[in-house]
Amino acid sequence: MMMNGARILVEELIRQGVEVIFGYPGGSVLNIYDELYLASNRIRHVLSAHEQGAAHAADGYARASGKTGVVLATSGPGATNLVTGIANAYLDSVPMVAITGNVAVENLGKDSFQEVDIVGVTQPVVKHNYMVRDVKDLQKTIIEAFEIANSGRKGPVLIDIPKNVQIAEYEYDPKLTVPSVVKKRSSDNRERIQQVVQMIKKAERPLIYAGGGVLSSGAEKEVLELSKRLDAPVSLSMMGITAVPWSYPLNLGMCGMHGKFASIKAQSECDLMLAVGVRFSDRATGDLEEYTKKCMTVHIDIDRAEIGKNVNPDVSMWGDVKEILTELLEAVPQCSHPQWAAQVEEYKNAEVLPKPKEFGPRAIIEEVNRHCSPDTIVATDVGQHQMWAMQFYHYEKPRVLLTSGGLGTMGYGLGAAIGGCIACGRKRTVLFTGDGSFGMNLNEMATAVSQELPITIVIFNNDVLGMVRQWQTIFYEEHYSQTTLNRRTDFPALANAFGAKGYSAYTCSDLEAALNAAQKEAGPVLIDCHIDKDEKVLPMIPPGRSAKDMIVKG
Repeated sequence: MMMNGARILVEELIRQGVEVIFGYPGGSVLNIYDELYLASNRIRHVLSAHEQGAAHAADGYARASGKTGVVLATSGPGATNLVTGIANAYLDSVPMVAITGNVAVENLGKDSFQEVDIVGVTQPVVKHNYMVRDVKDLQKTIIEAFEIANSGRKGPVLIDIPKNVQIAEYEYDPKLTVPSVVKKRSSDNRERIQQVVQMIKKAERPLIYAGGGVLSSGAEKEVLELSKRLDAPVSLSMMGITAVPWSYPLNLGMCGMHGKFASIKAQSECDLMLAVGVRFSDRATGDLEEYTKKCMTVHIDIDRAEIGKNVNPDVSMWGDVKEILTELLEAVPQCSHPQWAAQVEEYKNAEVLPKPKEFGPRAIIEEVNRHCSPDTIVATDVGQHQMWAMQFYHYEKPRVLLTSGGLGTMGYGLGAAIGGCIACGRKRTVLFTGDGSFGMNLNEMATAVSQELPITIVIFNNDVLGMVRQWQTIFYEEHYSQTTLNRRTDFPALANAFGAKGYSAYTCSDLEAALNAAQKEAGPVLIDCHIDKDEKVLPMIPPGRSAKDMIVKG
């Protein structure tokens, strides 16, 4: 059937299983938006307030659903506004297809209106990108893009489609298949598994360090079984925080710079670390010379480039994490480590941190938690509130946390919450944010309201850029340069102006009343929680240092 390029794009998106696309129209994508209008009974478009918000929404949708998120923007500033969202997805290995329009092929390189080389701009932050110069290549390109985005180490792929390609016609084949552009490769693990088994038998203090790769491969059950088989506690990276239920007794929570005390201590004292689906980022490891000084290390990851990049393991296996763990479990004996278990329990029960305030971060998060179900999607922005959400919220199921890990993107949260809320069937969704982060992309309140999305926005309002202020307090002699906001924004009034509901909370009873009110609302609700500007995220390992340098007092 002959179709123009814009319709070929829409038809192939539908064939790829795309149900929702996030975006913002403009001159170079009007043909695509016309076809989306004609196909609106088969594919839904969500209009954002800004292209960055649309990219974060596609990211959040992908994380919550396990599907590939799709975002669409026009050429020039529309395309460049996607870059932060694309980079965020790239660093957190989130499957996304970003589609941009561009000027006609004959006008490329002529500084045409709203012309930008978005392929060149995004080259460092995508798995792959395409400029489609001929309509005959369009359908094949879309098929390849989805395969690349959702295979191996997942990530974003960009397709740039010039205006004339959207207009030109070509035959659309609803059954078209193309040769795979992704070669599935892995190490030969038979001998290495036997090496790991021998290491396990020697170990007296084994520990599993699980990351986002566990979730990407769907290996949560295998990690849990491995922990039970080895009688080994589990430390989690921030990206892997939902890989193991909060209630699992051997779950020690997040490790690294702002991890849980027990997780940090156990990781520093283990004699065997089984690292699964992690990349050993600097925030997780600190001083690399100290990090694995006491332990043997096994690294399992789908990305061969991560093996040995930061930590040189004693044994490595690369390939699909679920497949490798399945093989490993066939060979691993049942183990018991009562002394190690007792030591870990001491770490868990140690009272080393300051007593929490009656209305502080922990109390706020625990109150929100009581109003949520295990299925509730939780999004965060970036900063102190993000770390508190890692430490205190009870994540019981995979894929319920949407947060920016590698890029640390302030302003990520509201867009991601929108995408996550849509992915979970419009069930009540929670966003933890700070007054600094929320100011970055609060325009997406308009999207949440227009889409009538039940999102509860909890602002940790301390009138400062809290995490930066914490660093200035500890490392910069209290030189509070540009971190005291001195803003007069009335967030509840702002929420009401957008068409949402807004509340202020100064006590736990205020918060409880606001949360109860939120449950009765069909759309977004904002709760402005006022906390002390000098609340700190503890423990804290100073950058480049080790667990022995851990700060536990404010």
